[in-house]
Amino acid sequence: MYRLFLSICWLVFAPIAFADGDANRGEALTGTCVACHGTDGNSLVGSFPNIAGQNASYLYKQLVEIQSGERSAVLMTGILDGMSEQDLADLSAFYEAQPAATSAADPELAALGESIYRAGIARKSVAACTACHSPTGQGNGLASFPMLAGQWAEYTETQLRAFRSGERANDGDSQMMRLSAMDLSDQEIAAVASYLAGLRP
Repeated sequence: MYRLFLSICWLVFAPIAFADGDANRGEALTGTCVACHGTDGNSLVGSFPNIAGQNASYLYKQLVEIQSGERSAVLMTGILDGMSEQDLADLSAFYEAQPAATSAADPELAALGESIYRAGIARKSVAACTACHSPTGQGNGLASFPMLAGQWAEYTETQLRAFRSGERANDGDSQMMRLSAMDLSDQEIAAVASYLAGLRP
């Protein structure tokens, strides 16, 4: 069943093709990124995502979609203006090469969060998150599925709520994330976000 679901995910989230990035060149392009994402891609506050260690293919997809306006990211307005596709690939390669931050889960939310992440919620037809994001939360670079382990809980909560409301809709025609999040309660979103913050490879 897991393999079938992963195959479906692969088909509906076909990654955007991108050129191999040059991490060294990418480092030189990070000047406008450090204020929010830190010098190495590990942000200092939960409203900005940690992007260190993130799959380059996923990062590239997000940067392309933010640049084009397909994904709304108000705080990044104008940041990517004038960057070429190669620039975006180089930035993605740089951040993928950086060590990812670690965090901790709220002990009171950990059990519920782990249950949702590993088994989904059958009564709500919510699939297990592990099918696309892996049991260790490392994602799947080949399929452009993001690494979630160690991400700020605040950021993950914000994104899940945005998918739930439809405010964020760059999950393809399948609407996989919108469908997965649409029936999650605030408590369930907080629990899985907290669990992911503390997840280790």
